[in-house]
Amino acid sequence: MKASSNTVAAADVANLESHVGDVSFSAWFTIDQHRIDGFADVTEDHQFLHVDVEAAAKGPFGGTIAHGFLSLSMLSRMAATALPLKGASSVLNYGFDRIRFLAPVPSGSRIRGRFTLAKANRRAAGQTLVHYQVEVEIEGEAKPALSAEWLVLFLSKE
Repeated sequence: MKASSNTVAAADVANLESHVGDVSFSAWFTIDQHRIDGFADVTEDHQFLHVDVEAAAKGPFGGTIAHGFLSLSMLSRMAATALPLKGASSVLNYGFDRIRFLAPVPSGSRIRGRFTLAKANRRAAGQTLVHYQVEVEIEGEAKPALSAEWLVLFLSKE
């Protein structure tokens, strides 16, 4: 794996193959209680570990934690700050080959995405399927919140 900082961000969709192994980092994002509560409202997942500050303080994590799917959903925003590629007219979420939730994200934590370009395959004219190995890091923690193999389809202007 190449040691670099945000070299993928400088890439063009047309030459992604030459950037396999490059690593880019997103900006840091705060996962505060307001964001957690909003996600709970949208998904209707109001488990006490996420939204009840008093009950969660007595629970296994000593406070509220973000939903795993909230951390996962932040990948799109993280990618926008880490991977502003040129030459794509559209970027589509193609899916995941693997997702693992590894550590809880306590309310008030900051997270960021670490994106490693694992594979880039040209498909039909104007289409490139990209595989990213992604980790969502928690500031100050050794263990990431999640690890995933994310597939993204880039449609170019060809």
